[in-house]
Amino acid sequence: MRLVFAGTPEPAAAALERLIASDHEVVAVLTRPDARRGRGRTLHPSPVKALAVEHGIAVLTPESLTRDDAIRHQLEELAPDAIPVVAYGNLIPADMLDIPAHGWVNLHFSLLPKWRGAAPVQAAIAAGDAVTGATTFRINEGLDTGDILDTLETEVGEAETSGELLERLAYAGADLLVKTMNALDAGTAEPTPQPEEGTYAHKIAPADARVDWNQPAAVIDRGIRAHTPAPGAWTMRGENRFKLGPVTPTGEGSLAPGEAALGKNEVLVGTADGDVRLGTIQPPGKKMMNAADWARGLAADAKEGVVFE
Repeated sequence: MRLVFAGTPEPAAAALERLIASDHEVVAVLTRPDARRGRGRTLHPSPVKALAVEHGIAVLTPESLTRDDAIRHQLEELAPDAIPVVAYGNLIPADMLDIPAHGWVNLHFSLLPKWRGAAPVQAAIAAGDAVTGATTFRINEGLDTGDILDTLETEVGEAETSGELLERLAYAGADLLVKTMNALDAGTAEPTPQPEEGTYAHKIAPADARVDWNQPAAVIDRGIRAHTPAPGAWTMRGENRFKLGPVTPTGEGSLAPGEAALGKNEVLVGTADGDVRLGTIQPPGKKMMNAADWARGLAADAKEGVVFE
Protein backbone atom coordinates (compact mmCIF):
# COMPACT_ATOMS: atom_id res chain seq x y z
CA MET A 1 0.00 0.00 0.00
CA ARG A 2 0.93 3.63 -0.42
CA LEU A 3 1.38 5.16 3.01
CA VAL A 4 1.79 8.65 4.41
CA PHE A 5 3.17 8.29 7.93
CA ALA A 6 2.24 10.81 10.63
CA GLY A 7 4.39 11.00 13.76
CA THR A 8 6.94 13.08 15.61
CA PRO A 9 8.95 11.69 18.60
CA GLU A 10 11.36 8.76 18.97
CA PRO A 11 8.67 6.07 19.53
CA ALA A 12 7.11 7.13 16.23
CA ALA A 13 10.47 6.86 14.47
CA ALA A 14 10.66 3.21 15.53
CA ALA A 15 7.35 2.55 13.76
CA LEU A 16 8.40 4.49 10.66
CA GLU A 17 11.60 2.46 10.43
CA ARG A 18 9.63 -0.81 10.43
CA LEU A 19 7.19 0.50 7.81
CA ILE A 20 10.07 1.58 5.56
CA ALA A 21 11.49 -1.95 5.80
CA SER A 22 8.09 -3.52 5.05
CA ASP A 23 6.50 -4.30 1.69
CA HIS A 24 4.54 -1.05 1.84
CA GLU A 25 5.66 2.22 0.24
CA VAL A 26 6.03 5.23 2.52
CA VAL A 27 5.59 8.10 0.06
CA ALA A 28 5.74 10.96 2.61
CA VAL A 29 5.67 11.76 6.31
CA LEU A 30 3.70 14.29 8.29
CA THR A 31 5.52 15.58 11.35
CA ARG A 32 5.73 18.60 13.63
CA PRO A 33 7.89 21.56 12.51
CA ASP A 34 11.48 21.79 13.72
CA ALA A 35 11.61 22.77 17.40
CA ARG A 36 14.09 24.83 19.38
CA ARG A 37 15.84 23.07 22.24
CA GLY A 38 19.08 23.04 24.18
CA ARG A 39 20.97 25.94 25.66
CA GLY A 40 21.50 27.54 22.28
CA ARG A 41 17.79 27.23 21.40
CA THR A 42 18.74 26.01 17.95
CA LEU A 43 16.23 24.37 15.64
CA HIS A 44 16.18 20.57 15.56
CA PRO A 45 14.13 18.25 13.34
CA SER A 46 11.84 15.70 14.92
CA PRO A 47 13.18 12.11 15.05
CA VAL A 48 10.63 11.20 12.38
CA LYS A 49 11.79 13.97 10.05
CA ALA A 50 15.44 13.04 10.55
CA LEU A 51 14.72 9.42 9.65
CA ALA A 52 12.61 10.39 6.63
CA VAL A 53 15.34 12.68 5.27
CA GLU A 54 17.87 9.88 5.75
CA HIS A 55 15.73 7.65 3.53
CA GLY A 56 14.91 10.33 0.97
CA ILE A 57 11.22 10.48 1.87
CA ALA A 58 9.24 13.69 1.37
CA VAL A 59 8.48 15.58 4.59
CA LEU A 60 5.41 17.73 5.32
CA THR A 61 5.58 19.95 8.42
CA PRO A 62 2.39 22.02 8.69
CA GLU A 63 1.92 24.00 11.90
CA SER A 64 -1.71 22.92 11.90
CA LEU A 65 -3.86 20.65 9.77
CA THR A 66 -6.94 22.73 10.52
CA ARG A 67 -5.46 26.06 9.41
CA ASP A 68 -3.38 24.94 6.43
CA ASP A 69 -5.53 24.61 3.31
CA ALA A 70 -2.59 23.43 1.22
CA ILE A 71 -2.01 20.28 3.26
CA ARG A 72 -5.32 18.70 2.28
CA HIS A 73 -4.48 19.13 -1.42
CA GLN A 74 -0.99 17.71 -0.83
CA LEU A 75 -2.43 14.63 0.85
CA GLU A 76 -5.02 14.15 -1.88
CA GLU A 77 -2.30 14.34 -4.52
CA LEU A 78 -0.21 11.76 -2.65
CA ALA A 79 -3.26 9.44 -2.73
CA PRO A 80 -2.30 7.26 0.23
CA ASP A 81 -4.15 4.01 0.85
CA ALA A 82 -3.71 4.53 4.59
CA ILE A 83 -2.14 7.04 6.96
CA PRO A 84 -0.60 5.30 9.99
CA VAL A 85 -0.24 7.65 12.97
CA VAL A 86 2.05 7.41 16.02
CA ALA A 87 2.21 10.33 18.46
CA TYR A 88 1.84 12.92 15.71
CA GLY A 89 0.81 15.77 18.01
CA ASN A 90 -1.62 17.53 15.70
CA LEU A 91 -5.42 17.49 15.58
CA ILE A 92 -6.74 15.73 12.48
CA PRO A 93 -9.81 17.51 11.07
CA ALA A 94 -12.89 15.42 10.42
CA ASP A 95 -12.94 16.43 6.76
CA MET A 96 -9.51 14.84 6.25
CA LEU A 97 -10.35 11.46 7.73
CA ASP A 98 -11.74 10.15 4.43
CA ILE A 99 -8.67 11.00 2.31
CA PRO A 100 -7.07 7.52 2.59
CA ALA A 101 -9.23 4.57 1.58
CA HIS A 102 -8.33 2.65 4.75
CA GLY A 103 -8.39 5.70 6.99
CA TRP A 104 -5.94 7.14 9.50
CA VAL A 105 -4.75 4.26 11.66
CA ASN A 106 -3.40 5.16 15.08
CA LEU A 107 -0.95 3.12 17.16
CA HIS A 108 -1.86 3.86 20.78
CA PHE A 109 0.15 2.59 23.74
CA SER A 110 -2.62 1.08 25.87
CA LEU A 111 -5.30 -1.57 25.64
CA LEU A 112 -8.23 0.58 24.55
CA PRO A 113 -10.71 1.61 25.82
CA LYS A 114 -8.46 1.82 28.88
CA TRP A 115 -6.23 4.91 29.06
CA ARG A 116 -7.43 6.95 26.14
CA GLY A 117 -5.61 10.25 25.88
CA ALA A 118 -2.16 11.77 26.02
CA ALA A 119 -0.21 9.76 28.62
CA PRO A 120 -1.37 6.11 28.60
CA VAL A 121 1.98 4.57 29.58
CA GLN A 122 2.41 6.88 32.57
CA ALA A 123 -1.18 6.28 33.63
CA ALA A 124 -0.80 2.50 33.50
CA ILE A 125 2.26 2.56 35.76
CA ALA A 126 0.79 5.10 38.18
CA ALA A 127 -2.38 3.02 38.51
CA GLY A 128 -0.42 -0.15 39.22
CA ASP A 129 -1.66 -2.02 36.15
CA ALA A 130 -0.09 -5.47 35.91
CA VAL A 131 -0.78 -5.69 32.16
CA THR A 132 -0.89 -3.07 29.44
CA GLY A 133 -0.22 -3.10 25.71
CA ALA A 134 -0.79 -1.36 22.40
CA THR A 135 -3.77 -0.94 20.09
CA THR A 136 -4.17 -0.05 16.44
CA PHE A 137 -7.47 1.61 15.61
CA ARG A 138 -9.12 3.76 12.96
CA ILE A 139 -9.21 7.40 14.00
CA ASN A 140 -12.66 8.97 14.16
CA GLU A 141 -13.91 12.27 15.54
CA GLY A 142 -13.68 11.11 19.15
CA LEU A 143 -10.66 10.89 21.44
CA ASP A 144 -9.17 7.43 20.81
CA THR A 145 -12.64 5.97 20.31
CA GLY A 146 -12.40 4.50 16.78
CA ASP A 147 -12.83 0.86 15.77
CA ILE A 148 -10.04 -1.41 17.05
CA LEU A 149 -8.03 -3.25 14.40
CA ASP A 150 -5.52 -5.20 16.51
CA THR A 151 -3.89 -5.33 19.95
CA LEU A 152 -0.92 -6.74 21.82
CA GLU A 153 -0.47 -7.30 25.55
CA THR A 154 2.58 -7.11 27.79
CA GLU A 155 3.22 -7.30 31.51
CA VAL A 156 4.40 -4.20 33.34
CA GLY A 157 7.65 -4.83 35.17
CA GLU A 158 7.61 -4.31 38.94
CA ALA A 159 10.39 -1.71 38.76
CA GLU A 160 9.76 -0.48 35.20
CA THR A 161 9.72 3.24 34.46
CA SER A 162 7.48 4.87 31.87
CA GLY A 163 10.54 5.47 29.68
CA GLU A 164 11.49 1.80 29.74
CA LEU A 165 7.95 0.59 29.13
CA LEU A 166 7.41 3.08 26.30
CA GLU A 167 10.60 1.92 24.60
CA ARG A 168 9.42 -1.70 24.73
CA LEU A 169 5.97 -0.78 23.46
CA ALA A 170 7.41 1.39 20.68
CA TYR A 171 9.22 -1.56 19.09
CA ALA A 172 6.50 -4.13 19.76
CA GLY A 173 3.92 -1.62 18.56
CA ALA A 174 5.89 -0.99 15.38
CA ASP A 175 5.50 -4.66 14.49
CA LEU A 176 1.80 -4.47 15.38
CA LEU A 177 1.37 -1.48 13.05
CA VAL A 178 3.02 -3.33 10.15
CA LYS A 179 0.81 -6.33 10.88
CA THR A 180 -2.24 -4.07 10.77
CA MET A 181 -1.17 -2.53 7.45
CA ASN A 182 -0.71 -6.03 6.05
CA ALA A 183 -4.20 -7.04 7.17
CA LEU A 184 -5.77 -3.92 5.66
CA ASP A 185 -3.94 -4.57 2.39
CA ALA A 186 -5.05 -8.20 2.33
CA GLY A 187 -8.63 -7.35 3.28
CA THR A 188 -8.48 -9.54 6.40
CA ALA A 189 -8.69 -6.80 9.03
CA GLU A 190 -11.72 -7.10 11.31
CA PRO A 191 -12.57 -3.71 12.88
CA THR A 192 -14.20 -4.02 16.30
CA PRO A 193 -16.22 -1.11 17.75
CA GLN A 194 -15.06 0.16 21.13
CA PRO A 195 -17.42 0.48 24.08
CA GLU A 196 -18.36 4.05 24.80
CA GLU A 197 -17.04 3.95 28.37
CA GLY A 198 -13.31 4.09 28.95
CA THR A 199 -10.63 5.59 31.18
CA TYR A 200 -8.55 8.64 30.32
CA ALA A 201 -4.91 9.57 30.79
CA HIS A 202 -4.61 13.35 30.87
CA LYS A 203 -1.61 15.26 29.59
CA ILE A 204 1.00 15.45 32.35
CA ALA A 205 2.14 18.81 33.70
CA PRO A 206 5.32 19.23 35.79
CA ALA A 207 3.17 19.90 38.86
CA ASP A 208 1.70 16.40 38.54
CA ALA A 209 5.15 14.90 39.13
CA ARG A 210 5.61 16.39 42.59
CA VAL A 211 5.93 13.64 45.22
CA ASP A 212 3.29 13.65 47.94
CA TRP A 213 4.99 11.99 50.91
CA ASN A 214 1.62 11.58 52.65
CA GLN A 215 0.73 8.89 50.13
CA PRO A 216 1.49 5.18 50.76
CA ALA A 217 4.94 3.95 49.72
CA ALA A 218 3.58 1.86 46.84
CA VAL A 219 1.72 4.86 45.39
CA ILE A 220 4.85 7.02 45.64
CA ASP A 221 6.95 4.29 44.01
CA ARG A 222 4.53 4.01 41.08
CA GLY A 223 4.17 7.77 40.73
CA ILE A 224 7.91 8.34 40.53
CA ARG A 225 8.37 5.55 37.98
CA ALA A 226 5.45 6.90 35.96
CA HIS A 227 7.15 10.29 35.68
CA THR A 228 10.63 8.92 34.88
CA PRO A 229 12.30 10.19 32.77
CA ALA A 230 9.83 12.93 31.89
CA PRO A 231 8.83 15.28 33.31
CA GLY A 232 10.80 13.87 36.24
CA ALA A 233 9.53 13.36 39.79
CA TRP A 234 10.50 16.09 42.22
CA THR A 235 10.22 17.26 45.79
CA MET A 236 11.13 20.33 47.84
CA ARG A 237 13.51 20.79 50.73
CA GLY A 238 12.91 24.26 52.01
CA GLU A 239 13.15 26.52 48.97
CA ASN A 240 15.23 24.05 46.97
CA ARG A 241 13.77 21.68 44.41
CA PHE A 242 15.23 18.18 44.07
CA LYS A 243 14.58 15.78 41.21
CA LEU A 244 14.22 12.12 42.20
CA GLY A 245 14.82 8.83 40.43
CA PRO A 246 12.93 5.64 41.26
CA VAL A 247 12.71 4.58 44.92
CA THR A 248 12.39 1.23 46.68
CA PRO A 249 9.72 0.67 49.36
CA THR A 250 11.30 -1.06 52.37
CA GLY A 251 8.09 -2.47 53.77
CA GLU A 252 8.88 -1.07 57.20
CA GLY A 253 10.00 2.06 59.03
CA SER A 254 8.73 4.71 61.36
CA LEU A 255 9.81 7.98 59.75
CA ALA A 256 7.18 10.68 59.40
CA PRO A 257 6.03 11.49 55.84
CA GLY A 258 8.85 13.41 54.13
CA GLU A 259 11.28 12.94 57.03
CA ALA A 260 14.67 11.69 55.81
CA ALA A 261 17.24 9.51 57.55
CA LEU A 262 20.70 9.92 56.04
CA GLY A 263 22.76 6.77 56.61
CA LYS A 264 26.26 5.97 55.45
CA ASN A 265 25.03 3.84 52.55
CA GLU A 266 21.41 4.83 52.09
CA VAL A 267 18.83 7.58 52.36
CA LEU A 268 15.41 6.65 53.69
CA VAL A 269 12.32 8.87 53.51
CA GLY A 270 9.07 8.34 55.37
CA THR A 271 5.69 7.92 53.71
CA ALA A 272 2.17 7.24 54.97
CA ASP A 273 2.88 3.57 55.66
CA GLY A 274 6.62 2.92 55.72
CA ASP A 275 9.94 4.15 54.40
CA VAL A 276 11.28 4.26 50.85
CA ARG A 277 14.95 4.08 49.92
CA LEU A 278 16.02 6.80 47.51
CA GLY A 279 17.92 5.64 44.44
CA THR A 280 19.14 8.81 42.76
CA ILE A 281 18.67 12.48 43.50
CA GLN A 282 19.46 15.68 41.64
CA PRO A 283 20.14 18.72 43.83
CA PRO A 284 19.65 22.21 42.36
CA GLY A 285 22.32 23.06 39.81
CA LYS A 286 23.90 19.59 39.87
CA LYS A 287 23.69 16.32 37.98
CA MET A 288 21.67 13.31 39.05
CA MET A 289 23.69 11.27 41.57
CA ASN A 290 23.43 8.33 43.93
CA ALA A 291 21.40 9.42 46.95
CA ALA A 292 23.91 8.00 49.46
CA ASP A 293 26.74 9.88 47.72
CA TRP A 294 24.72 13.08 47.97
CA ALA A 295 24.11 12.52 51.69
CA ARG A 296 27.78 11.82 52.40
CA GLY A 297 28.72 15.04 50.64
CA LEU A 298 26.58 17.24 52.87
CA ALA A 299 28.15 19.27 55.64
CA ALA A 300 27.49 17.91 59.13
CA ASP A 301 25.07 20.69 60.05
CA ALA A 302 23.17 20.21 56.77
CA LYS A 303 22.36 16.60 57.69
CA GLU A 304 20.25 17.58 60.66
CA GLY A 305 16.49 17.51 60.36
CA VAL A 306 16.31 16.85 56.62
CA VAL A 307 12.65 16.95 55.54
CA PHE A 308 11.25 16.77 52.03
CA GLU A 309 7.93 18.39 51.21
